[in-house]
Amino acid sequence: MSMSRREFLKASVASAVAANGLAWFGAGEVFGADTVVIPSASHWGPFKAVVKKGVLVGIQPLSDIDAMPTKMLTEGLISRVYHKTRVMYPMVRKSYLANPTGDTKPHLRGKEPFVRVTWDEILAITANAILTTAEQHGNEALFSSSYGGWSHAGLLRPQVLQGRLFGLIGGHSVTTGDYSGGASQISLPHIIGDMEVYSPQTAWEVMAEHTEVMVWIGCDPWKNNRIEYTVADHQMFPRWKLIKERGVKFISINPQYTTTDEALGSEWVKIVPNTDVALFLGMAYHVYTTGKHDKAYLDKYTVGFDKFLPYLLGKDADGTPPKTPEWAAKITGIPAQKIVELADLFASKRTQFAGAWALQRAHHGEMTHWAIINFAAMLGKIGKPGQGVGFSWHYGGGGMPQSNHPMPVGLSQGRNPVKTRCPASRISEMLMNPGKQYTRDGATHTYPDVHLIYNAGNNFVSHQQDTNELLRAMNKKVRTVICQDPWWCASSRFSDIVLPATSALERDDMSSGGTYSNDKIYAMRQVIQPYGESLDDFEIFRRLGELMGVGFQFSEGKTVQQILRESYDRTNPKVPFDEFWEKGIVKIDVPEKMRKWVRHGDFYTDPVKNPLHTKSGKIEVYCSEIDSFKVADCPPIPKFLEPAEYLGNAKPGQVHVVSPHPFNRVHSQMANADVRKYENVKGRQHVRVSVEDARANGIKSGDLVELYNERGALIAGAVVTDQIMKGVVSLEEGNWIQLDSKGRCNSGAINIITTSVASSGLSQATSANTCIASIKKCTDAESENRAYEPPPVEKAGKLALDVAGMKLFERAAALKGATMASMTPGEKLFYERCTLCHVPREPGDYTKKQWHGITQSMFPRAGLDDAQKKIVLDFLEKNAKDAAVM
Repeated sequence: MSMSRREFLKASVASAVAANGLAWFGAGEVFGADTVVIPSASHWGPFKAVVKKGVLVGIQPLSDIDAMPTKMLTEGLISRVYHKTRVMYPMVRKSYLANPTGDTKPHLRGKEPFVRVTWDEILAITANAILTTAEQHGNEALFSSSYGGWSHAGLLRPQVLQGRLFGLIGGHSVTTGDYSGGASQISLPHIIGDMEVYSPQTAWEVMAEHTEVMVWIGCDPWKNNRIEYTVADHQMFPRWKLIKERGVKFISINPQYTTTDEALGSEWVKIVPNTDVALFLGMAYHVYTTGKHDKAYLDKYTVGFDKFLPYLLGKDADGTPPKTPEWAAKITGIPAQKIVELADLFASKRTQFAGAWALQRAHHGEMTHWAIINFAAMLGKIGKPGQGVGFSWHYGGGGMPQSNHPMPVGLSQGRNPVKTRCPASRISEMLMNPGKQYTRDGATHTYPDVHLIYNAGNNFVSHQQDTNELLRAMNKKVRTVICQDPWWCASSRFSDIVLPATSALERDDMSSGGTYSNDKIYAMRQVIQPYGESLDDFEIFRRLGELMGVGFQFSEGKTVQQILRESYDRTNPKVPFDEFWEKGIVKIDVPEKMRKWVRHGDFYTDPVKNPLHTKSGKIEVYCSEIDSFKVADCPPIPKFLEPAEYLGNAKPGQVHVVSPHPFNRVHSQMANADVRKYENVKGRQHVRVSVEDARANGIKSGDLVELYNERGALIAGAVVTDQIMKGVVSLEEGNWIQLDSKGRCNSGAINIITTSVASSGLSQATSANTCIASIKKCTDAESENRAYEPPPVEKAGKLALDVAGMKLFERAAALKGATMASMTPGEKLFYERCTLCHVPREPGDYTKKQWHGITQSMFPRAGLDDAQKKIVLDFLEKNAKDAAVM
C-alpha cells in the first residue's frame, strides 16, 4: 500500500527522534543545504528552529537576546511537539458518537475509547451540538472554559477566537477573573487603586541604587520568570545578580527554600502556610507600640488607620487579642524575637516587599496583600525609590524598564451578548447549582444553567480544584464537552468531542518580548507542517463559522498573514514587515526616563496631583467601599481569619500541601515533555518532604508516597530535603491525570486533593494553597504512570450524517448575534485591544476611578495612542459600575 507524504513525514519524524533524539545548537552552528533555520518564539523564549527535510531536529537559542535559555526551550519544546500524546485526528467518544441525542453515558468519560472521524463529520457534530443546546436551553447554556490564553505566546489565541465566534451566534456564558491573582485583582483596586498583581515593577536600576533589603514573601522570581505570558528573554536574571552585588540583603519568608533563595543567598524565615497576615500584623503592632511607624506618612498618604488601629491593639468589636509578636508567633511558627528583629530591620532600612500571587490563592486570600500594604504604609515606604510593595516581581520580567511602545494585537474578541459569568475557580459549583446567586465585588450574580462546555487551548480538568467534584458535576449536568487542543491532556481525555489543534510550531503568529518591558516584537513563524490532520485554531473556528453562516464576519475575509501584517503595521514600526518576518525580531528603544521609574512614585511625589484610583485617592488602610459590601467573610481591614484548614487546625500527622508553579512547565504545558525526567520520581511528580516528616512516616527519597484527604488521593515521588519546613510538603501544580482502580491519581495531580472553597464572597477566587492532607509511603501502586499515554482509538465506519438536514445555517441565523459594526468606536477598541489576556472584563466590573487605575498598565500593552486612550476611557466611564451615580 502506498504511503502518503504526510504519513511518510510522520514516519521520518519517528525515525529521527528514535535514532538521534533532538538537540539544541549553538549560535554559530553551520548546517548543510538540506537544513533550514527558521526564526520563531514561545513562552519559553525566542529561538531558531533547525529543520531538516521537513523534520524539526533541533533548537538554536538566541544567545544575544535570551539571557538564560532553559531546558523547556532547548529540549521540552521539541519533545512534546512529536509526542505520542498528540491528537492526530478528529475524535469523538465512543458512546457519544453512538447516541448523540440519547444516553451518551457521560460516566464513561476518561475510560472508554475514542472514534476517529473526518473533519467534515466532527465540525457538523460540533455545530449541531452547539445550536441544539442554544435552541433548547438558550445561549447561556453554552459555557466557555477557555481561559487565560497560555496555550501559546501569539496573538491569535484560542479563547479570543472562540469568544469572537460565539459572539456572532448569540454569545455564551464565560468565566470571569482568574486563578493567578483572582482575590487581589478584586480587592486591591479598592485598596491601592490598581490590580497590582499585573502591574509593572520599579525599574531594576532604581532597586540597585536605593534598595537595602528585598523581602520575598512566598515569592520565587528565579523560577517563575523562566516563562512569560508573551516571550520570555530572562533579562532580569543577570540584573538580579547585579542588584545582589550592590549589597542588597535578601530575606525569604516562605515554608520552603526556593531557587531564588539559592541563587541570591536569601536569609530563610520559615512560616506556617496561610499565616502571613498574622506575621505582618505582629510586625505592625511592634512598630506602632515602639513609635517606629511614620505618622506623617499615614496622615498624608492613607485613610482609615484609626479604624485599623483598634483591631491591632486588641480593642476591636470582634474580641480578638492584641496582635503582639507573641500572638503572631503562636500562629506563624516564627519566634516572637525574630518577628521583632524583622520589624526593626524593615523600619530602619530601605525595604522592598515582594509578595507572590500564591499568597492570595488561599482561604481569605484578600487579606494577605492588604496586610503587607498596611505594614509598608505604616513604615512610610510606598512610592519611595527602591522601597514599597510590589506583587509582580516574579512574573513577566518584573523590574525591566518599559518601552511604552505600541505592541501588536490580533483579532477582536468582540462583545459577548450573554452576560452570565462564572468566577474561574467556581465551575464545579456553577454546574451543581444552576440559578444560584453569588456575590462578587459587591454585586450579585446568578450561575447559568450549563449543558455544553467548549474548551479551547486550556486544560480546565487539570486546573480546577477538587477534580473529583468537577468530574461528578460534569457527569451529572453536562451533555456535551468539546475540547480543542493539540494533546491528549486531561481535558481532552474527559471530553466527548476532541478537535485536534496545531501546536504553535505549526502555524504563523506574532508576539511581543517582555510582558512588561515590551521592548521586542517577535515573528512566530511556522516551523513544520501540521501534525497528523490537525488544524490551527483560526481555521477550526473559521470553518465552524462557515457552517453556521458567520464565517466571513469571523475572518472579515482576511487570512492569518493579512491579520498579522495589519497588526504589525499598527505598531508604527521602523522596520518593514517583510524584513521583520525574515529576521524574526524587531527591537524597541526604551526611554531613558523609564530606567528610573518607581512604582507609585508619582503618587508619593504629589498625592494631590497624582491620586491613586481608590475612592479616597489614597491608600485605604480601612476600605469603606469593601465595608459597604457587607461580605461576611471579608472585613474592611486586613484581619487574620483562621483558614478552613491549615496546620493550626490539622489533625496530628497531617501536612499542609502547597502547590507552587512548576520549574519545568507552564502549568500543565510540558507535563508530557521529556524535561519531566529531570524532576520526576519513578515517572511521577516529585513532592518535597521535610526530613522530619519523612522520618516519621518511614519515607526516603525515591519512594512513592500517597497524599490523601476526604476529597481524593494521589501518588507522587518523594524528594526528602532540609529545604522545607516540618509539617509542609510541596507538590508542583499542572500534572495530567490518570486515575487507578481506587480513584487515586497515579500521576500526582495536586487538584485531586485541593479544596474548592472560595477565598471569600468578595472575590470568589481559588483557595488552592489552603490544603491539608495525610501522607504515607505508597506500596500498592497498580501500574506505571500512564497519564502521558494516548487513549485507545477506534476507526469508525461511514457515518450516516445528514449535514444538509441539520440546517445549521438557518438555525444559527435564528440566534441573535453581535457584530463589530454595531459597536461604538471606544467599545470596539476596548474589545479589540484591551481584552486579549483572559475573558474580557465587562465595563460594569469596575468604577470609573478603578478603570483609570487599571488602564494605566493595560493601555501600554494594548498599544493605544492618546486619542484612542481617550475614547476607550469615555466608553468605560459611560458603562462603569458607578456610571449612573452622580
